[in-house]
Amino acid sequence: MRKLKIDELNRISVDKYKKAAKIPVVIVLDNIRSLNNIGSVFRTADAFRIEKIFLCGITARPPHRDIQKTALGATESVDWEYLQEVSKLVEWLKKQGYSIYAVEQTDSSLNIEEYQFENDKKVAVIFGNEVKGVSEVLMNMVDSCLEIPQYGTKHSLNISVSAGIIIWNLYIKFRSFITND
Repeated sequence: MRKLKIDELNRISVDKYKKAAKIPVVIVLDNIRSLNNIGSVFRTADAFRIEKIFLCGITARPPHRDIQKTALGATESVDWEYLQEVSKLVEWLKKQGYSIYAVEQTDSSLNIEEYQFENDKKVAVIFGNEVKGVSEVLMNMVDSCLEIPQYGTKHSLNISVSAGIIIWNLYIKFRSFITND
């Protein structure tokens, strides 16, 4: 066994990536404090061809060297937009036909492992602040909440880890939208 060299990975260029099919998922980062978390979400979004990332509230935006440190150029390939007011974004996404999910633990959260998304529906997933989570205002606007089952002693995961698990799971469910271009 030998590790592949970067030129053997057959990755597409940023230009081809921009034109390539994406899974019908957008990510909303609301009031995320950590620049490393933001960069990590960009990198994961690139890996699994997410349509777009929306940065809201106090969430920093590229270009920033601490975002770039973990994004490794994904801020160039993944479409993104900054909006101060996340509630206006959620209203707009609903009008565009997106089902809106918060990643949050509630008394009626849907287990991400088991939940089946409708194949004809676009999905928006909101990740909230690292300490306070998704705001109550947004909780009242979402269609439902997604939860990652956990079996240890801790009650939460880092946002970049949560985003990786959620995005991977959505990719598995929606990968038929992507062809090997």
